Amino acid sequence: MAETTVGTSGLDAETFRLEPFRTELTGYCYRMLGSGFEAEDAVQETLVRAWRSFDRYDERRGSLRTWLYRIATNICLDMLRSAQRRALAMDLGAAADGPGIGAPAPERTFVQPVPDGAVLPMHGDPAELAVRRETIRLAFVAALQHLPRRQRAVLILREVLCWRAEEVAELLETTVASVTSALQRARSTLRTVDQAPGEPFRPADRTQRDLLARYCDAFERHDVEVLVALLHEDATMSMPPFRFWLRGRNQIRVALLDPEASCAGARLVPVAANGSPAFWQLRPAHDGGYLPFGLVLLDVVDGLVAGVTTFLDADRLVTLFGQPGEVRPADR
Repeated sequence: MAETTVGTSGLDAETFRLEPFRTELTGYCYRMLGSGFEAEDAVQETLVRAWRSFDRYDERRGSLRTWLYRIATNICLDMLRSAQRRALAMDLGAAADGPGIGAPAPERTFVQPVPDGAVLPMHGDPAELAVRRETIRLAFVAALQHLPRRQRAVLILREVLCWRAEEVAELLETTVASVTSALQRARSTLRTVDQAPGEPFRPADRTQRDLLARYCDAFERHDVEVLVALLHEDATMSMPPFRFWLRGRNQIRVALLDPEASCAGARLVPVAANGSPAFWQLRPAHDGGYLPFGLVLLDVVDGLVAGVTTFLDADRLVTLFGQPGEVRPADR
């Protein structure tokens, strides 16, 4: 990551013109790269390059937004040149059928989470925000990773960000026919990818709120039977950085009842991540407080939980998401 920092504290006019694009650029780079950490690095490098070459920017050759997206796209394409495809645990092998989670895989193996605040606008049309939440869900971002680099860029720009084909062709320095062909191939590939079902987080939806409240209550009471009853029959559970994953209520029940993996005493604190229902899982510390153990993302379908993904690299994720909120006093 570049050492120069372009932030709101800068006093030059270029900084103030560039900074408002940070959130949307981060969303674009996250969908391209599948990692909140890499997306932040790519956007910082984009803004640094733009700041350093701002005197060469020519408005007659395109908007500032298009210029920044061209820089960001080239950075992402370079970062993806020799990288392996990020995936979900369910894409890497069959579900486990016995104990033992094995050794952790490299961080680069998995699609990583991202804070909503880093990639979604704070305000906007509710319907548009719902679409944006859907396109940062883990399953959708993982599906994008199946696409070749340039097809991925075309699909995100055309289908997610709603750019016109002419704008994408200009950005990628190609023809409209090439963009149209790439989009058709990308759509065809995505139709063959098995995307895990799930609904974006809807704070105003009473059914979803009630389900999450019951899930958190059962989890914090360590009531495994009630917790499992809130799962779909073929629900999945995974824990990156391990390739290990489970499918089905019975398998998940056995795992939750394992004394060596007990979540007894843990707490769930809401966090905004990947446009999905999400929580920090906190576990008791020796000083009587709580420490982050993992970041939990839920897939919710038709009033039940269809998937539970717990990212266990909590110390590193705190640097991206910030410290979890306070545990409720009544829980102490």
